[in-house]
Amino acid sequence: MATLVEDAQRYAEWIAKALTSSGYPADFSLESLREIDRFFDEHSSGGEPISDGFLSEQLGKRIFALGAYTGEVLCRAYGGRWQADDNDPEGEMNLAVVFPNGSTVWPVRRVMKRFKNGPEDCVYGYGRAMRDYSGPEPPPWTKGSY
Repeated sequence: MATLVEDAQRYAEWIAKALTSSGYPADFSLESLREIDRFFDEHSSGGEPISDGFLSEQLGKRIFALGAYTGEVLCRAYGGRWQADDNDPEGEMNLAVVFPNGSTVWPVRRVMKRFKNGPEDCVYGYGRAMRDYSGPEPPPWTKGSY
């Protein structure tokens, strides 16, 4: 049985291929997070999937995959590592990325917020903000609550 971290890595690769083949370049760069936002703009509205869009089927699986992709981008860009509790009944939602300075973020939760709230919770801005958040010291306004 695969661990949550293994699942996240596998789903990140799967969704990257699916996105790329659908015209959303997903190369695990920070810039590719713009494509995640564009994807949400084109496949959801008001916290609901657009009918016949990519999110209209297997919503939970696909949101998890998009969150895993986002987390993998953060790991690669900022030296983060995945952290999960395989015994947690809500482990997929609580899947975290921990940065070298100890700061922790929850990319699946962020992607869920993007789906629900729209552009105000953009994934690209979140990814760019991690440059400061993942630095040598955690930002003074928070200790792992972002």
